[in-house]
Amino acid sequence: MSASTFQPIEARPAPVKTDGLVAWIRINLFADWKTTLGTLLIGAALLAILPRFLNWALFHAVWMPNFEACHVEGAGACWGVIAEKFRIIIFGRFPFEEQWRPLIATLLLCSLLVVSCMRMAWKPVLGLAWILVLGSFFLLMGGGVAGLSKVDTDRWGGLPLTLLLSSLSMAMAFPLALLIALGRRSKLPAIKTFCTIYVELIRGVPLISVLFMASFMFPLLMPQGFNIDVLVRVLAGITLFAAAYMAEVIRGGLQAVPKGQIEAAATLGLSYWQTQRKIVLPQALSMVVPGIMNNFISTFKDTSLVTIVSLYELTGSMSLALNSDADWRPYKIEGYLFIALIYFGFCFSMSRYSLWIEKQVNKSKLR
Repeated sequence: MSASTFQPIEARPAPVKTDGLVAWIRINLFADWKTTLGTLLIGAALLAILPRFLNWALFHAVWMPNFEACHVEGAGACWGVIAEKFRIIIFGRFPFEEQWRPLIATLLLCSLLVVSCMRMAWKPVLGLAWILVLGSFFLLMGGGVAGLSKVDTDRWGGLPLTLLLSSLSMAMAFPLALLIALGRRSKLPAIKTFCTIYVELIRGVPLISVLFMASFMFPLLMPQGFNIDVLVRVLAGITLFAAAYMAEVIRGGLQAVPKGQIEAAATLGLSYWQTQRKIVLPQALSMVVPGIMNNFISTFKDTSLVTIVSLYELTGSMSLALNSDADWRPYKIEGYLFIALIYFGFCFSMSRYSLWIEKQVNKSKLR
């Protein structure tokens, strides 16, 4: 019997670290020669552009609301225009001495939106909170009661109007889109045809035309003396437009649910609505969270189009503030960068919340 000889195993390289900043840089910026080349080219372009941008935006910028200082040769960005026109940009044509009202209304609505995104708040009392906050919003903005001076809706503007149009249109468009998506998959020809015509008709025209019809053409079809407020008409137009696009997103999720699960539900004796509520919709909606959030973000930005019907939301208020003052008119770039930062803040927050929702609904798939 021969004695066995010990054969040591050659040392293996240490495992590569896959988390942390260094690992992220290596994986995303220097993974191969193509990625490395792209990183170096983009880095060189940034090194060439970034110093000029920083000089313009920060080091040589004028921060005080003094337009004469902005005209000095060599001056950079004139951020003083934001300090000078801030209240008009944010609150639009709302009476200057009453702008504490839209400020409180905006804070209430923003707080409600943040609370509504928290799982601990998903209780029946949240519906009551929405009714109270929206009622307070319209009371503060419209006035006419409790000693508040009346302010017509055509003088509402700025950030409060943007938040109102986007949040209400999203909230009303979602259930409507859900019904339309189910209707397009209905076996009843009349319902299916109606929903199909609605979706194709709305998707076949731009939002500007929908807003134009709601604001200018719809009143011509109403009886003499009957009038609906322009804000309500615009809100209805945005809601119907957003619902058509969202319905197709949801329909894609409905088609992705295996047909066998629906047949199994029928075998168990579940009704149509029980099947949709307990089996189909939870799976379909979880699969289209990115598409739904993309629609929400698009609707939030599309509110900037209401300027064509003389409702000056955030973008319209910025143009109104600068176009009416010849001294500050040359500094529209700074104004647009300011409102772009506001839009980015809200859209980025919605995007991150969408990622959190995706992680929550996908937990069952990780088991």
